Amino acid sequence: MTKKVFSRFALMMSIFILLTFGAFYLHVTNGIFDMSVWDVCKTILRINPNEKFDLVIFQFRLPRIVIAGLVGIGLGIAGTVIQGVTKNGLADPGILGINAGAGASIVLFMYFFQMSSITSTQSSFTSILMMPIFGFVGGVLAAALIYLFSWRNGVLDMQRLILSGIAISSGFGALSLYLSLKMNSQDYEMAAVWIAGSIYNANWTFVASMLPWILILGTIIYRKSPLLDYFQLEESSAKSLGIKVEKEKSILLLSSIGLVSACVSVSGGIGFIGLMAPHIAKQLVGIQHKYVMPMSAVIGMFLLIFSDYIAKTVFAPSELSVGIVVSIIGIPYFLYLLVKLKV
Repeated sequence: MTKKVFSRFALMMSIFILLTFGAFYLHVTNGIFDMSVWDVCKTILRINPNEKFDLVIFQFRLPRIVIAGLVGIGLGIAGTVIQGVTKNGLADPGILGINAGAGASIVLFMYFFQMSSITSTQSSFTSILMMPIFGFVGGVLAAALIYLFSWRNGVLDMQRLILSGIAISSGFGALSLYLSLKMNSQDYEMAAVWIAGSIYNANWTFVASMLPWILILGTIIYRKSPLLDYFQLEESSAKSLGIKVEKEKSILLLSSIGLVSACVSVSGGIGFIGLMAPHIAKQLVGIQHKYVMPMSAVIGMFLLIFSDYIAKTVFAPSELSVGIVVSIIGIPYFLYLLVKLKV
């Protein structure tokens, strides 16, 4: 049985990796300035370098694709953890308000440090590296408030969890909007686009700011992913196996909040990836989290790279926010899950 599950996992991973390469091909070759595959290969391999091609690929398209991939991976992993820890199939960093908490904290950072001036000074690298830390503080605050309002008679009430998450998300969203309205016109424009969820302004500094978070926290979570299988049991059963349930849940949740914060710091409030990716992964490879976790990461990567390709091309030369594209896909999927899970 294990061999059969692994074979299915390997097959599904291969399929989605190929789909991701397909999305990468579409994204890197298409846009306002179309390029052939040969042009892309020559530019990357440094064969007869062309200044125009270098600018398009290395300064605009590649960082954007890499950011989309990393954000998709981070949100897919975080969504899997949150659904596993809460035992709630509708839990998601966006729905539970963690996105909004991290986002409000980063808008606060933008408000005090004026992003338009930061991006044009020598301190930009350090400032951008600080953004995930601000996001982490906001995400932890949102999670703490949600737990506070959802804790009932010593246990986590799942209905209260969803309702608290919606309320907390609305509150932090209102705070973000209020702060953005207090900014100067240039910073307001940046904040408004960012709040909607966008990676059009991606650069290699943003990649450097979030990559350590993805690598370190993703590794910690994956090593602990088998524990999520035990968390699906009654808590007393998990404790009887010698698992320090509260400690392990805290490590997993804090790690997932860190991932979400790093993602939000470079892409804004992109929802539904953390909801869809784990569900699709479980339908494809079963419920063992050592397979679900990497599968969710790859699915999240594909969904966001492809959604960003749609965002930049469907209304070209104008551009949609990738957060809007993901929501167009995610809202019907969320309603489908509501019916399926009979919530």
